[in-house]
Amino acid sequence: MFDVLATIPAGSTTALDNVPGHALTGRQRHLAVGNERAVRYAPAVAPFAAMTDTTPESFDALRGLIEEHAPVALTTLDAVEPPDGFALIRHATLLQMVWQGEAPAPTALEHARLTGQDVPEMLALAAATQPGPFGPRTIEFGGYVGVRREGKLVAMAGERMKIEGHTEISAVCVDPAFRGQGLAASLMKLLMAAISARGETPFLHVLTSNHGAISIYRTLGFVERREMHLTVLGLAP
Repeated sequence: MFDVLATIPAGSTTALDNVPGHALTGRQRHLAVGNERAVRYAPAVAPFAAMTDTTPESFDALRGLIEEHAPVALTTLDAVEPPDGFALIRHATLLQMVWQGEAPAPTALEHARLTGQDVPEMLALAAATQPGPFGPRTIEFGGYVGVRREGKLVAMAGERMKIEGHTEISAVCVDPAFRGQGLAASLMKLLMAAISARGETPFLHVLTSNHGAISIYRTLGFVERREMHLTVLGLAP
């Protein structure tokens, strides 16, 4: 699958230009559905997909994945111009940031490792805060940690797409009633420490319009790598 990607050395930062493609044909192949032209995560896990190229054959394969499963989200260097038959559901610009800071100091934050039993609360928190796509199987990406207050899940963060040498931090969200307490930054530090301990580099994606989050990520040692296009595609009626 995706033999064209084999020309990029494992661990190369160039792989960050096509994270879904490398993740779905590498470390997270077990979460993928598709073929040699187009591949995506199982829809209950995440909507992200990738194509080998923008030929009609690849778009046909992508159309089949949408028909069988659900709309897909593409993250690309250039804007995607789909052929007739597709519906553009959303287009936005993402900033890809890679951690280049020093090892984070240990945090005394009282937290819990989240499991499948926590999914209903995780879905509710994600619905209330909109940190990005989050489905009933997103927890299968692994590494989710959370904070509870009086038994209620009020903050969480976790790992998402993984390529050789890099792991993405995602789903960073805090209940509005508990913001301003440093919970998001503390959870991110926990994840950064865990990822770094594996010899990997943390990275993340954030909407370019989310200036507050970008500022926080900078203080944590993340630096801007490049802007990416986020394109969500469905099928035209």
